[in-house]
Amino acid sequence: MEMIAEATHVARHEAARAAGAASSAAPEGQAGGEFLTFRLGEEEYGIDILRVQEIRSYEQPTRIANAPAFIKGVVNLRGVIVPIIDLRLKLNCGSAEYNGFTVVIVLNVRGRVVGAVVDSVSDVLELGREHIKPAPELSSQIDAHYITGIGAVKSGSGDDASERMLILMDIEALMSSADMGLMDA
Repeated sequence: MEMIAEATHVARHEAARAAGAASSAAPEGQAGGEFLTFRLGEEEYGIDILRVQEIRSYEQPTRIANAPAFIKGVVNLRGVIVPIIDLRLKLNCGSAEYNGFTVVIVLNVRGRVVGAVVDSVSDVLELGREHIKPAPELSSQIDAHYITGIGAVKSGSGDDASERMLILMDIEALMSSADMGLMDA
């Protein structure tokens, strides 16, 4: 099943790359495109599908001494040592429980492979420009610098239709921030 999911992802990834070349001139997050959605606590987030390499079940990483709490450690992924970041801890989302739904999103950020622990992966959604609103000015625990916009996603149809909010995140900016210590400046 993992092979099928990875093959489907690769096909979507290549199609999105080809289609996304024309929209790359627009500001990131505002141009629309395909987003992998995931949950952190009660909130739903979306990241550019082109940054996602694969999705894996959570396995206990090897802890690194003196690392911040949000850096869970490292895992060996087919011969590549991958740092594992718990986004729930990094973004102050409360407690981080590890259960059967907990997954690691393996990302390719600036040519480096990094894993991000999330509560669960929801879906891959295509959002047009008209469904993405600019990021609001926030003074909360989440640094609004990493939020590129808010996606409005319709659920259901007819009178039962409702709209849910999807926080669109620039995962590359978050993972390459100085406090993460993962990338050179």
